[in-house]
Amino acid sequence: MEGEAAAAAEALLSAAQAHLAARRLSAAEELYSRFIARCGGPAGGTAPPGAGRDLATALNNRGQIKYLRVEFAAAVEDYTAAIECQPGFEVPYYNRGLVLYRLGCFDEAMKDFRKVLELNPQFEDAALSLKQAVLDKEEKQKRGY
Repeated sequence: MEGEAAAAAEALLSAAQAHLAARRLSAAEELYSRFIARCGGPAGGTAPPGAGRDLATALNNRGQIKYLRVEFAAAVEDYTAAIECQPGFEVPYYNRGLVLYRLGCFDEAMKDFRKVLELNPQFEDAALSLKQAVLDKEEKQKRGY
């Protein structure tokens, strides 16, 4: 029975990723939500053995869908849940940092970008985003905002 549950969860995740790749965002979000619920994410359930990285990926990807819909608070919640699930996974830190940057929360964004670079020093987009956040924070301070 345990093998069947793991196979069903894997099929949900695979289908969700296929819908995301095809830009069928509503279908992808619904499947990610079902996978997250099944794996014991924020909606409940019991995670199958070894589901940590898959659960973090599902949360991150569902966060991306919310980000694309400009649902920033909901996206940040999913990214944060992904980080809590898999603290060594750099992508949700980067994605959360991007949202925080867009919201003008430069200190929090820079913290996330630095964490990305701590986990993966070769993550070029994080290095560029960190530099831009520093520059924009300095500009904001110069203007007295």
